[in-house]
Amino acid sequence: MQLNLENLTRFVENDAGFRRRQRLQPIGGPGSTVFPPTYPGEGRDPKPRHVFEKRRMNGADIWSVLLDSVQSAANRVEEALLEEATAGRIKLPYLVVDFTKTSVPEIGRITSLDAPHRIYDAILRDSEFDGKPFKKSEVGHRLQVASPSNASAILELSPNALAFGAWNSTGEGGGLGAKFPRCLVSEIIGMSVAVRGSSEVEDPTPGGRRPGSRMDPLGILKGVQVFKSPTDWSDSQENSTFKKSKPSEINHGNIAPSIQDLGVTMDYAEHTMVITFAGLRRLRFGDDRRNAAARAMLAALGLAGHYAQLRQGFALRSRCDLVPEEGAAPLELLHSDGGAETVDMDYDRAISLYNDSVDQACAAGFNISMKPTELTPQAKLVYLVEKSRELALADKGGEAAEAAGASS
Repeated sequence: MQLNLENLTRFVENDAGFRRRQRLQPIGGPGSTVFPPTYPGEGRDPKPRHVFEKRRMNGADIWSVLLDSVQSAANRVEEALLEEATAGRIKLPYLVVDFTKTSVPEIGRITSLDAPHRIYDAILRDSEFDGKPFKKSEVGHRLQVASPSNASAILELSPNALAFGAWNSTGEGGGLGAKFPRCLVSEIIGMSVAVRGSSEVEDPTPGGRRPGSRMDPLGILKGVQVFKSPTDWSDSQENSTFKKSKPSEINHGNIAPSIQDLGVTMDYAEHTMVITFAGLRRLRFGDDRRNAAARAMLAALGLAGHYAQLRQGFALRSRCDLVPEEGAAPLELLHSDGGAETVDMDYDRAISLYNDSVDQACAAGFNISMKPTELTPQAKLVYLVEKSRELALADKGGEAAEAAGASS
């Protein structure tokens, strides 16, 4: 089926959503070890661990492992959208805080597509627009009062926040601020993962092993005694803050060969992407015409971001590079009765469809900016960055220094 703006608008108002499921394999081929993300363990001396879970597949319980979380996948899609917008291939409004004319120009430009909390991030909150603190500006006020029942301001200023979710946790109501559930969900899961130990254990041991070692070119031996303080080291005990240490504690000397239980092999990985039309229909923008145009634009934005990200590939992290198993999987339209229909879709069609949807939204009365809304960081925000840099260069003010101070 060919998808155009007319039938997309109709589908969003009546059907269930889009779904695409793509089987992937390691770039080294089936059976190659891949490395999922690691998370800190629990208890004393915690070891890094992967996120495993049992899944029911074809009547059997199998082990699976998280390769790319919903949050990480959303960030990669937004990164692809920002690249498309910067290159002028899509008409995408967003907010940007420009640090290039401050005393910390190397920060560059932080946008509502890469800020951790999107339009409600503290970086935007602590900036200025038209010489006013952002929250007190006209633009900032519109975003502060936006809600799922009146989301026009977000569509016009940074629609990615509606597609990928946002929470006004720093608003006047604190944690009671408006929440916008994500309408596009994407993740990658490794399926039928090899683990060691009992198949019934709650947190299994990965089937892979990661070796590590380092030879010191200076030949520094572990028997040499040094003295370490929270921020420096010496060859003598200069004062009470310097404690006896080994060269390895100041990052000198050999690292003895070690083996960690990390890395997995799997039958395959599966990338699942879903755009929920029911979720889009919970958003309101005014009358029926505006509702239909805005929801179609958000669905098209999700498709444009997904297919733009597919062009960038799946280099998730070191030693976790994935490729499609057998060509590109089709996009499916899910009807309200549970039936599915294949949709012809690729990058060029998705980009064209999204740009057409923006034109339709403008014709419905939305004032969508074709240029980024430029903000300037407040002086206090620049100060915060400057002082953090100073403390970092002095090895102060970080987590390690705080921990050392708490234990002294």
